[in-house]
Amino acid sequence: MKVIRLTGPLMLMLSLAVSLLAHHSAAGVDTTKQVTHEGTVKKFNWANPHSYLEVEVINDKGVAEIWNLEMMPPSYLVKAGWKSSTLKFGDKVTFTARPMRNGDPGGLFVSAKVPDGRTLTQTAPRGGGAAPTAAPTPPVAGQR
Repeated sequence: MKVIRLTGPLMLMLSLAVSLLAHHSAAGVDTTKQVTHEGTVKKFNWANPHSYLEVEVINDKGVAEIWNLEMMPPSYLVKAGWKSSTLKFGDKVTFTARPMRNGDPGGLFVSAKVPDGRTLTQTAPRGGGAAPTAAPTPPVAGQR
């Protein structure tokens, strides 16, 4: 009887784990490439489990297309310097993304140059501090 009581919850946990892995599949994204485009923000959706950025880009044929970019959740973005108000409708941005394999406009967000001039990614610098602005200069012989 004990085995039956343990088997049910174990099977439930395994099935949930499989569906979580399926949710986070990036099979449709070409993770070996990055593309950079300029465009106009149509929507910045600050939400869990993922934030989304929609940017209107004029393609090589002169036609406007909407790039849908999946981002990390707000808890990650805040640590990387984002706020829910960082991007607004009509803002001009230059973004880098990992594109969709099938050529559809969209993919996984990598970084964006935002209107105030900063380039933001989705993760905080390692160690939790600010990114260094310049490499430290080595000491000159005879100096402390």
